[in-house]
Amino acid sequence: MTKKHAGRSDNLRRALAQEAARIMAEHGIRDFFVAKRKAAERLGVTDGAAVLPKNTEIETALVEYQRLFGGDSHTESLHAQRRAALNAMRYLQEFEPRLVGAVLSGTATEHSDVQLHLFADRAESVTLKLMDRRVPYEVTQKRVKMNMERVVAYPGVRFEMDDHEIEATVFPTDGIRQAPVSPVDGKPMRRANTFEVETLLGDH
Repeated sequence: MTKKHAGRSDNLRRALAQEAARIMAEHGIRDFFVAKRKAAERLGVTDGAAVLPKNTEIETALVEYQRLFGGDSHTESLHAQRRAALNAMRYLQEFEPRLVGAVLSGTATEHSDVQLHLFADRAESVTLKLMDRRVPYEVTQKRVKMNMERVVAYPGVRFEMDDHEIEATVFPTDGIRQAPVSPVDGKPMRRANTFEVETLLGDH
């Protein structure tokens, strides 16, 4: 590949990453692959995966987009999402909750759900707790990538806390020792406990 061609390819990757980030921020799309394909369509790119940006490049572009265009509204929205997460985590404290995903990383948009990981021998323990407090909920299932070869479907619940959608996936109690693979960089997903979320919010 010539230097000129490499430079053009890099510029195209950057443009695709920026467009994918804009699509995710403005339209609430959470799937990196879907955002990439839409960005490629918008920019008329047809020569396939060779020029598509990595998820990490899109996440970096998303942070930059939110810094440039989100301003105070993004900061306030993220703070409210983290506050809702903390309240949900305190409420479900016996299930050793962990905050994961975009609300933890700071790339959440106003459309993002708050994503929690809970740990229990029986998923019904979580629903019983919600029923006991008369919290409306919906039973869900989430496919989680544990490593390159293994994808597991885990039960979960969706409910509201402080007007924010909470999506909680329930792992077995020993699942706390192995985090799933991050869809962003393929490394073990970052999980934050209650203390870490309190620190993010300046509650200490």
